[in-house]
Amino acid sequence: MVVEYDGTRYAGFQLQSGQPTIQGEIETAINRFTGERTRIRGASRTDSGAHAQGQVVDFLSQAPYTMDRFPHALNHYLPPDIRVQQAHRVGLGFNSRRDAESRTYRYRIMNRPWPSPIHRFDHHWERDPLDIDKMDRAAQALAGVHDFRPLSTGFPRDRSAVREVFRWGVTAEEDAVVVECEATGFLRHMIRRANAILVEVGKGRWPETATGEVLDGLERVPRKPLSLPARGLCLINVKYPNNWNKGKNANETD
Repeated sequence: MVVEYDGTRYAGFQLQSGQPTIQGEIETAINRFTGERTRIRGASRTDSGAHAQGQVVDFLSQAPYTMDRFPHALNHYLPPDIRVQQAHRVGLGFNSRRDAESRTYRYRIMNRPWPSPIHRFDHHWERDPLDIDKMDRAAQALAGVHDFRPLSTGFPRDRSAVREVFRWGVTAEEDAVVVECEATGFLRHMIRRANAILVEVGKGRWPETATGEVLDGLERVPRKPLSLPARGLCLINVKYPNNWNKGKNANETD
Protein backbone atom coordinates (compact mmCIF):
# COMPACT_ATOMS: atom_id res chain seq x y z
CA MET A 1 0.00 0.00 0.00
CA VAL A 2 1.03 3.60 -0.56
CA VAL A 3 0.45 5.60 2.63
CA GLU A 4 0.46 9.33 3.33
CA TYR A 5 0.69 10.76 6.82
CA ASP A 6 1.34 13.76 9.01
CA GLY A 7 3.84 12.44 11.54
CA THR A 8 3.58 15.35 13.99
CA ARG A 9 2.03 13.43 16.86
CA TYR A 10 3.78 10.11 16.26
CA ALA A 11 7.04 8.67 17.58
CA GLY A 12 8.09 7.73 14.06
CA PHE A 13 7.01 4.92 11.74
CA GLN A 14 8.35 1.92 13.63
CA LEU A 15 6.58 0.35 16.61
CA GLN A 16 7.65 1.64 20.02
CA SER A 17 6.33 0.46 23.34
CA GLY A 18 3.88 2.86 24.93
CA GLN A 19 4.07 5.46 22.15
CA PRO A 20 1.85 6.13 19.12
CA THR A 21 3.46 5.15 15.81
CA ILE A 22 2.40 4.98 12.18
CA GLN A 23 3.01 1.24 12.06
CA GLY A 24 0.91 0.69 15.16
CA GLU A 25 -2.04 2.65 13.80
CA ILE A 26 -2.02 0.83 10.45
CA GLU A 27 -1.76 -2.61 12.07
CA THR A 28 -4.67 -1.75 14.37
CA ALA A 29 -6.76 -0.64 11.39
CA ILE A 30 -5.99 -3.86 9.50
CA ASN A 31 -7.05 -5.91 12.50
CA ARG A 32 -10.33 -3.99 12.83
CA PHE A 33 -11.08 -4.41 9.12
CA THR A 34 -9.99 -8.01 8.46
CA GLY A 35 -9.87 -9.52 11.96
CA GLU A 36 -6.25 -10.50 11.29
CA ARG A 37 -3.26 -9.67 13.45
CA THR A 38 -0.46 -8.99 11.04
CA ARG A 39 2.87 -7.19 10.97
CA ILE A 40 3.48 -4.62 8.24
CA ARG A 41 6.85 -3.67 6.72
CA GLY A 42 7.69 -0.14 5.66
CA ALA A 43 10.03 1.00 2.90
CA SER A 44 11.54 3.64 5.18
CA ARG A 45 11.49 4.12 8.96
CA THR A 46 10.68 7.80 9.16
CA ASP A 47 11.78 9.74 12.25
CA SER A 48 9.57 10.92 15.07
CA GLY A 49 7.66 13.94 13.76
CA ALA A 50 8.57 13.35 10.11
CA HIS A 51 5.94 13.00 7.38
CA ALA A 52 5.32 10.95 4.24
CA GLN A 53 3.50 11.36 0.95
CA GLY A 54 4.68 8.09 -0.57
CA GLN A 55 5.51 5.59 2.16
CA VAL A 56 5.12 1.98 0.93
CA VAL A 57 4.11 -0.83 3.27
CA ASP A 58 3.43 -4.52 2.68
CA PHE A 59 1.75 -7.26 4.71
CA LEU A 60 0.19 -10.71 4.37
CA SER A 61 -3.58 -11.10 4.40
CA GLN A 62 -6.06 -13.88 3.67
CA ALA A 63 -9.03 -11.51 3.80
CA PRO A 64 -11.48 -12.12 0.90
CA TYR A 65 -11.61 -8.50 -0.27
CA THR A 66 -10.71 -6.82 -3.56
CA MET A 67 -7.86 -4.34 -3.54
CA ASP A 68 -10.15 -1.32 -3.90
CA ARG A 69 -11.81 -2.17 -0.57
CA PHE A 70 -8.64 -1.78 1.48
CA PRO A 71 -8.15 2.01 1.17
CA HIS A 72 -11.84 2.68 1.85
CA ALA A 73 -12.05 0.37 4.86
CA LEU A 74 -8.68 1.16 6.42
CA ASN A 75 -9.18 4.91 6.07
CA HIS A 76 -12.43 4.49 7.97
CA TYR A 77 -10.51 3.07 10.95
CA LEU A 78 -7.36 5.18 10.66
CA PRO A 79 -7.01 8.59 12.35
CA PRO A 80 -7.36 11.57 9.99
CA ASP A 81 -3.60 12.23 9.88
CA ILE A 82 -2.94 8.83 8.21
CA ARG A 83 -4.44 7.81 4.86
CA VAL A 84 -3.97 4.84 2.54
CA GLN A 85 -3.83 6.23 -1.00
CA GLN A 86 -3.37 3.00 -2.99
CA ALA A 87 -3.49 -0.77 -2.45
CA HIS A 88 -2.03 -3.44 -4.74
CA ARG A 89 -1.67 -7.20 -4.76
CA VAL A 90 1.97 -8.30 -5.07
CA GLY A 91 3.86 -11.56 -5.09
CA LEU A 92 4.77 -13.34 -1.85
CA GLY A 93 8.44 -12.53 -2.38
CA PHE A 94 7.90 -8.76 -2.41
CA ASN A 95 9.59 -6.78 0.37
CA SER A 96 8.84 -3.05 0.49
CA ARG A 97 12.17 -2.24 2.15
CA ARG A 98 14.62 -4.62 0.47
CA ASP A 99 13.17 -4.35 -3.05
CA ALA A 100 13.21 -0.55 -3.14
CA GLU A 101 15.68 0.94 -5.62
CA SER A 102 15.63 4.40 -4.06
CA ARG A 103 13.90 6.69 -1.58
CA THR A 104 13.36 10.40 -2.12
CA TYR A 105 13.07 12.80 0.81
CA ARG A 106 12.27 16.51 0.78
CA TYR A 107 13.14 18.95 3.57
CA ARG A 108 11.39 22.35 3.64
CA ILE A 109 12.81 25.40 5.37
CA MET A 110 10.72 28.55 5.79
CA ASN A 111 13.26 31.34 5.31
CA ARG A 112 11.79 34.69 6.29
CA PRO A 113 11.77 37.07 9.28
CA TRP A 114 8.83 35.39 11.01
CA PRO A 115 7.59 31.78 11.05
CA SER A 116 4.40 30.62 9.36
CA PRO A 117 1.55 29.54 11.66
CA ILE A 118 0.12 27.53 8.76
CA HIS A 119 3.34 25.59 8.10
CA ARG A 120 4.64 25.28 11.65
CA PHE A 121 4.31 21.47 11.55
CA ASP A 122 5.74 20.77 8.08
CA HIS A 123 8.49 23.41 7.70
CA HIS A 124 11.57 24.24 9.71
CA TRP A 125 12.01 28.01 10.19
CA GLU A 126 15.23 29.95 9.73
CA ARG A 127 15.18 33.72 10.27
CA ASP A 128 18.65 34.47 8.84
CA PRO A 129 18.82 34.71 5.01
CA LEU A 130 20.20 31.56 3.40
CA ASP A 131 22.43 31.57 0.32
CA ILE A 132 20.76 28.88 -1.77
CA ASP A 133 23.52 28.72 -4.39
CA LYS A 134 26.17 28.04 -1.76
CA MET A 135 23.97 25.40 -0.14
CA ASP A 136 23.39 23.68 -3.46
CA ARG A 137 27.09 23.62 -4.29
CA ALA A 138 27.87 22.19 -0.85
CA ALA A 139 25.17 19.55 -1.32
CA GLN A 140 26.88 18.15 -4.42
CA ALA A 141 29.61 16.60 -2.24
CA LEU A 142 26.94 14.33 -0.74
CA ALA A 143 26.16 12.70 -4.10
CA GLY A 144 27.87 9.44 -4.99
CA VAL A 145 28.92 6.43 -2.93
CA HIS A 146 30.15 7.36 0.56
CA ASP A 147 30.43 6.03 4.07
CA PHE A 148 27.87 8.22 5.86
CA ARG A 149 28.65 7.05 9.39
CA PRO A 150 29.86 10.57 10.44
CA LEU A 151 26.31 11.82 9.77
CA SER A 152 24.52 9.17 11.83
CA THR A 153 24.21 8.43 15.53
CA GLY A 154 24.54 5.03 17.13
CA PHE A 155 24.85 3.14 13.85
CA PRO A 156 26.16 -0.40 14.54
CA ARG A 157 29.88 -0.78 13.86
CA ASP A 158 29.39 -4.24 12.38
CA ARG A 159 27.07 -2.93 9.62
CA SER A 160 28.08 -1.06 6.51
CA ALA A 161 27.23 2.66 6.50
CA VAL A 162 27.97 2.97 2.78
CA ARG A 163 25.08 4.35 0.72
CA GLU A 164 24.72 5.60 -2.83
CA VAL A 165 23.18 9.07 -3.15
CA PHE A 166 21.83 9.77 -6.64
CA ARG A 167 21.16 13.46 -6.05
CA TRP A 168 21.10 16.06 -3.29
CA GLY A 169 20.03 19.55 -4.32
CA VAL A 170 18.77 22.84 -2.92
CA THR A 171 16.19 25.08 -4.64
CA ALA A 172 13.95 28.04 -3.82
CA GLU A 173 10.17 27.80 -3.68
CA GLU A 174 8.54 31.17 -2.90
CA ASP A 175 9.79 32.01 0.62
CA ALA A 176 10.94 28.46 1.34
CA VAL A 177 14.19 26.62 0.74
CA VAL A 178 13.68 23.05 -0.45
CA VAL A 179 16.35 20.40 -0.01
CA GLU A 180 15.64 17.18 -1.92
CA CYS A 181 17.71 14.01 -1.91
CA GLU A 182 17.40 10.55 -3.45
CA ALA A 183 19.46 7.54 -2.43
CA THR A 184 19.41 3.77 -2.14
CA GLY A 185 18.82 4.33 1.56
CA PHE A 186 19.54 6.68 4.44
CA LEU A 187 20.99 6.17 7.89
CA ARG A 188 19.17 7.34 11.01
CA HIS A 189 19.28 11.16 11.23
CA MET A 190 21.56 11.30 8.18
CA ILE A 191 19.36 13.70 6.20
CA ARG A 192 18.68 16.06 9.08
CA ARG A 193 22.37 16.23 10.04
CA ALA A 194 23.52 16.79 6.46
CA ASN A 195 20.93 19.51 5.95
CA ALA A 196 22.04 21.18 9.20
CA ILE A 197 25.48 21.52 7.65
CA LEU A 198 23.94 23.01 4.51
CA VAL A 199 22.07 25.57 6.63
CA GLU A 200 25.34 26.59 8.29
CA VAL A 201 26.87 26.96 4.83
CA GLY A 202 23.88 29.03 3.72
CA LYS A 203 24.37 31.38 6.67
CA GLY A 204 28.03 31.81 5.78
CA ARG A 205 29.24 30.23 9.01
CA TRP A 206 30.74 27.14 7.38
CA PRO A 207 32.63 26.82 4.07
CA GLU A 208 31.09 25.14 1.02
CA THR A 209 33.59 22.32 1.53
CA ALA A 210 32.08 21.45 4.94
CA THR A 211 29.97 18.52 3.72
CA GLY A 212 32.93 16.78 2.14
CA GLU A 213 35.13 17.50 5.16
CA VAL A 214 32.63 15.94 7.56
CA LEU A 215 32.39 12.80 5.41
CA ASP A 216 36.19 12.63 5.23
CA GLY A 217 36.48 12.98 9.02
CA LEU A 218 38.55 16.16 8.80
CA GLU A 219 38.77 18.58 11.72
CA ARG A 220 38.51 21.83 9.78
CA VAL A 221 34.75 22.08 10.30
CA PRO A 222 34.19 24.43 13.30
CA ARG A 223 32.02 22.03 15.29
CA LYS A 224 30.16 18.77 15.03
CA PRO A 225 27.07 18.89 12.80
CA LEU A 226 23.76 19.65 14.44
CA SER A 227 20.48 18.05 13.47
CA LEU A 228 17.50 19.95 12.08
CA PRO A 229 14.02 19.25 13.49
CA ALA A 230 12.11 16.34 11.94
CA ARG A 231 9.01 18.40 11.14
CA GLY A 232 10.52 19.71 7.89
CA LEU A 233 11.22 16.21 6.57
CA CYS A 234 8.90 14.27 4.26
CA LEU A 235 9.29 10.95 2.42
CA ILE A 236 8.13 11.82 -1.09
CA ASN A 237 8.56 8.66 -3.12
CA VAL A 238 9.89 5.11 -3.13
CA LYS A 239 10.98 3.61 -6.45
CA TYR A 240 10.80 -0.06 -7.39
CA PRO A 241 11.98 -2.02 -10.45
CA ASN A 242 9.77 -1.81 -13.55
CA ASN A 243 9.16 -5.55 -13.51
CA TRP A 244 7.54 -5.21 -10.09
CA ASN A 245 5.23 -2.47 -11.37
CA LYS A 246 4.14 -4.64 -14.30
CA GLY A 247 3.50 -7.61 -12.04
CA LYS A 248 1.59 -5.43 -9.60
CA ASN A 249 -0.81 -4.20 -12.26
CA ALA A 250 -1.35 -7.67 -13.68
CA ASN A 251 -2.22 -9.16 -10.29
CA GLU A 252 -4.76 -6.52 -9.33
CA THR A 253 -7.51 -8.27 -11.26
CA ASP A 254 -6.94 -11.64 -9.51
